[in-house]
Amino acid sequence: MGRDDTTGTVVLKVKDVQPPKDGEKQAVLVLLYPPGPNMGQRHALVRAEHVVGRLADLDIPLDADSVSRRHARICRCENGWFVEDLSSTNGSFVNDQRVQKRELKDGDILRFGEAILKFLSGSNIETAYHEEIYRMSVMDGLTGVYNKRYFLEYLEREIARSLRHDSPLSLVMFDIDHFKKINDQHGHLVGDAVLKELCRRLKPRIRRDDLLARFGGEEFACVLPATARAGSMSFADDLRQHVEREPFSIDDFVLNVTISLGVATCGTEKEQKGDHLLAVEEFIRDADERLYVAKRAGRNRVA
Repeated sequence: MGRDDTTGTVVLKVKDVQPPKDGEKQAVLVLLYPPGPNMGQRHALVRAEHVVGRLADLDIPLDADSVSRRHARICRCENGWFVEDLSSTNGSFVNDQRVQKRELKDGDILRFGEAILKFLSGSNIETAYHEEIYRMSVMDGLTGVYNKRYFLEYLEREIARSLRHDSPLSLVMFDIDHFKKINDQHGHLVGDAVLKELCRRLKPRIRRDDLLARFGGEEFACVLPATARAGSMSFADDLRQHVEREPFSIDDFVLNVTISLGVATCGTEKEQKGDHLLAVEEFIRDADERLYVAKRAGRNRVA
């Protein structure tokens, strides 16, 4: 895997997966997070036991300080595979539930410290692996919402559609208030959990035709096709209230989390200036400027 320094886009180089023997089910772990040169790396489970940890000479090495030296083991059982925690500092999780020992099912999400992997098993691993690599190219591995690359492509298409059909288009940019303080006081694992919980809460509020994406760090974006200014302001304030309404329970911490939001709208003849098509960068900058207006006005508000 490599990185295109001109765009910041991560380029995944997919390795071929060997087809299984007749009647044999394969199993692999695919690294989803954190981003970097190893994202998308495939670990084939070919022995009876594989140890996961920070040590470089282990079967599945994970280079992250939050991962213990020998964190967990993945073992074959009579009917499949299970994961067992090896008294790690930060615990082992399957689908966000802390476990000591648990059988694994195809599609399970495993987390060791900040490292997130997906367990794939079956007789057609090659297809499943390539589908997962495609999903990783458009989704954020931590939060499960769309990534910046897909967001930019989607926004460009929607701006063109807005002009073509003389239809309004709104963009909401938002981030978590005092997020650096959360990381500094409670650590990055808690910060990551806050980002995941934020997206878990917001996903049900997003309409089918809208798009929620992680723009970077703790900043997110919502694209709202066919939505004028009044509707987008109402939508943004609904998100704000939905986040503020109930504290976030993360491990042993209860955190009062709020967000600030900036809204920009285009699509009317006046705003589009006839045949002028608003640039993606200009639209994002407009919404971002309003986001910082909300920040300067005291946070936990919409501008």
